[in-house]
Amino acid sequence: RGWSLVKFQQTLPTETTNRSKNRSPPYVAIISFRTLHISLLNFQTLFIHRKMRASTIISAAFLLVSSVNAGNDPRECEVCMKVMQEVRDAMPKSDHKSKPAIEAALGSHCAKDTLSARERKICYYVDPIKRDIAQPFSLGMPVDRLCKRINKDNPEICSVKFPVKTEKLEKKDLSKLRVKQLKSILLDRGVECKGCMEKDEFVKRVQDTEHLAGLDEF
Repeated sequence: RGWSLVKFQQTLPTETTNRSKNRSPPYVAIISFRTLHISLLNFQTLFIHRKMRASTIISAAFLLVSSVNAGNDPRECEVCMKVMQEVRDAMPKSDHKSKPAIEAALGSHCAKDTLSARERKICYYVDPIKRDIAQPFSLGMPVDRLCKRINKDNPEICSVKFPVKTEKLEKKDLSKLRVKQLKSILLDRGVECKGCMEKDEFVKRVQDTEHLAGLDEF
């Protein structure tokens, strides 16, 4: 009996130890849950960051497109382009790359009495910079790019536009224009529409000032 008791006492701790080894400690489950929680938080943070980054890129692209469209005025530099094209067309092709010949051609064109007031205004702006114009002109640069290039030195060049004739347009045609376009027509004529709130009021003002469409103070 004594031997059996001793044997039982010796084997009991060993069995208890083996059971403890097979059973997962409680702190292991806690650590695993924390690790999973941290991983989920990291994934959520990464998802939000990428979403915000994508939104920023889309917004920047939209602003870029909007700015490009806003500056895409079909009448921009139109008077300058007409003057430069007429100068180029009047020159012999053999002189197109000659800078002195280009300067002389600009001077001869601007001395004509048949130029409109807006064309004379362009000549007034380009006369002091004929040598600067001759360089890109001699390289065959298109007139639209040429005018935009010299406009960097004098922003007034591309702001000169031909007057908008509206005498042949009916009210329904003018109503199709935007308020911004109507304001531009009035500004070109040197008049305002004080107190105008509705589009019809701007249309009426444009019709009433048609006689000022071809007048220039220059």
